[in-house]
Amino acid sequence: MTNETVERIARWRNGIRPATMDELLIGIAPLMPVLDLIPNAAIFVKDSQARYLSANQTLAQRCGLKSLEPLLGRTSAEVFPAQLGLVYTAQDVKVLQDGQVLESQLELHLFKNREPGWCLTYKWPLRDRQDEIIGLIGISLDLQAASKTHPAYTRLAAVDEFIRRHFSQPVTMAELTAIAGLSTAQLERYCKKVFHLSPRQMILKARLEHAHRLLHQDMAITDIALRCGYTDHSAFSRQFKALTGMTPRQYRQELGLRGLRLGPAGE
Repeated sequence: MTNETVERIARWRNGIRPATMDELLIGIAPLMPVLDLIPNAAIFVKDSQARYLSANQTLAQRCGLKSLEPLLGRTSAEVFPAQLGLVYTAQDVKVLQDGQVLESQLELHLFKNREPGWCLTYKWPLRDRQDEIIGLIGISLDLQAASKTHPAYTRLAAVDEFIRRHFSQPVTMAELTAIAGLSTAQLERYCKKVFHLSPRQMILKARLEHAHRLLHQDMAITDIALRCGYTDHSAFSRQFKALTGMTPRQYRQELGLRGLRLGPAGE
């Protein structure tokens, strides 16, 4: 790492912004080999048009690519499956146009093997010295196994087990706090520490995981909604689309299951 790069990083850490996107990319270039070693986090930088400028190797692997070159200069809408990519690019536009920060967005992705995977996505706008937005930086964390070393893990595991057994019914915070023997604030804090999710996100995740399994079967979407704890077809479709970018019908089509019966109502 050159002295010039060290000075640039020091300036950014002290709140002095880069003059251009090129200057930023030059400054972070020495860090990329380190970021490539992070297996469960896709880290990326995009320009003001939401096109990839840089990313770590994990993002390439998530897309089923051997290198980053096919990603560079392209938007998410051009890289990911149609419905998913459009949602990711719409997020980018909000960050780039409105300066909106995207935090802890729970998303269901389809990885290269067509299997679903849960991610938490964060995106922040990048500004130059004139306070103009010149791009964005983001990270998408693959949700892995819980941290079993946390002192409250046993109690939180009981909460997770309860959710997985009862997600088809209304699950209240009062029930979960009673199981854990914790206050609402403690339960929220510890769940995020151990599972990287809030209790509400844990419930949604359990319901959507079960929905994914049922969507592989010859079952009406209305019936799937009821089995996953939703009061009706519309509520299920809205929530499913919010977390996947697709309606249940579109998700089935994305998986190549067009021959299944989709139920009496459209999406």
